[in-house]
Amino acid sequence: MDGVHSMPGVYCFWHQCIIAASYRYRGQNIAIMISRSADGEYIARISQKLGFRPVRGSSSRGGVGALIGLRQEIELGHAAVFTIDGPRGPIYVAKPGPVMLAKKTGYPIVCFHLAVERAWILNSWDKMRIPKPFSRVTVYLSKALVVPPDASEESLDILHQEMQAMLDRCRERAEAQFPMS
Repeated sequence: MDGVHSMPGVYCFWHQCIIAASYRYRGQNIAIMISRSADGEYIARISQKLGFRPVRGSSSRGGVGALIGLRQEIELGHAAVFTIDGPRGPIYVAKPGPVMLAKKTGYPIVCFHLAVERAWILNSWDKMRIPKPFSRVTVYLSKALVVPPDASEESLDILHQEMQAMLDRCRERAEAQFPMS
C-alpha cells in the first residue's frame, strides 16, 4: 500500500493536497488534526463520514490539546496525520507539531505529497488543488525521520529543518511526474 495507512505513525503533507489525500486515504481510521474554527466543525463532520478520526485543534488554537489527542490516537494504533502548513499558512512552511509528537511517541515522521495530473487550483493561500475528473494522482513518500526521545531543543530545530526539506523533496518529486504543459 502506498502512502499513509492505518498503521500507527506520524505523517505530514501540504494543505493543498487535502482533497486528493482525503479521497485516497478514506475509511482507514486515520487521525487528523482539524481546526477548532466554525469551518473546522463542518470539516470534522465530513471527515468522520469519510472514515477519519478528527482531533480538534491547530497550531493557532488548541494545539497542545490536539497533540495530546493525536498521541492517544497513536497509542490506540492509528496513524496521525498533519496538514503541516495549515490551517492558515504560509504555504510550504512546516510547523513543528510532528517533530514534537514523534519525540513523545517514538514513532518516526514520514512526509508525503500527492501530485494531481490535472486540477483546478484555487486562488487561496494554499493554492488548493481540486482534481479534475479522471485525473491521475501520484504519491511520493519520504524516508522515515526518527526523533530521539531525548532530543535537545537544538536537535529538534535541526530535525524540523530536515522535515521541511523532506516535504519539499516529496512535492518536487511527485510533481515531476506530471510536468506542466
